[in-house]
Amino acid sequence: MEHEFRAELLRRSALDQQAREHWLGGGGGWAEVKRIDADNTAWLTGIVAEHGWPGQALVGVDGAHAAWLLAQHAPPEHQVRWLDLLREAVARGDAQARDLAYLEDRVHIHQGTPQRYGTQWFGIGDNATRLFPLADAGRVNARRAAVDLPPIDEHDLDNAWQLDELRQLLPAHWGDQ
Repeated sequence: MEHEFRAELLRRSALDQQAREHWLGGGGGWAEVKRIDADNTAWLTGIVAEHGWPGQALVGVDGAHAAWLLAQHAPPEHQVRWLDLLREAVARGDAQARDLAYLEDRVHIHQGTPQRYGTQWFGIGDNATRLFPLADAGRVNARRAAVDLPPIDEHDLDNAWQLDELRQLLPAHWGDQ
């Protein structure tokens, strides 16, 4: 195991979470979160280019999870690029399927297509936070169970955003694809 990579991944993921908690608590600006994300993305890009996806064999279970977190908060073009690498790592038992589910859903959201696992929620203005649109909502809990995620309550499934609602509220992002 590469202890230096693991330690740096854990340090960077801790900074990521601290900045987000600070921002959510009203104590910090979104600009600081974005600065940390940009720095983490640049660093992870170099690691992936040199070593491939930092999976469990290279950086341990917690290090691999930290790599996913950095990818989850990277710009969409990096997420798309890293999605197949994470998928391959999961297939060989070198990363967690649950992490893949989150990144896959995030990529779908950025592409304006329904998510598969129900990991992404969103509130707009005074609207309550709701699930982003779901692909085949009737099977989402089976897909979640397969990747060790808890089920989503029927009420939340029934109240998930619909594509047409988001197209009206966010036409620049959720327009026809």
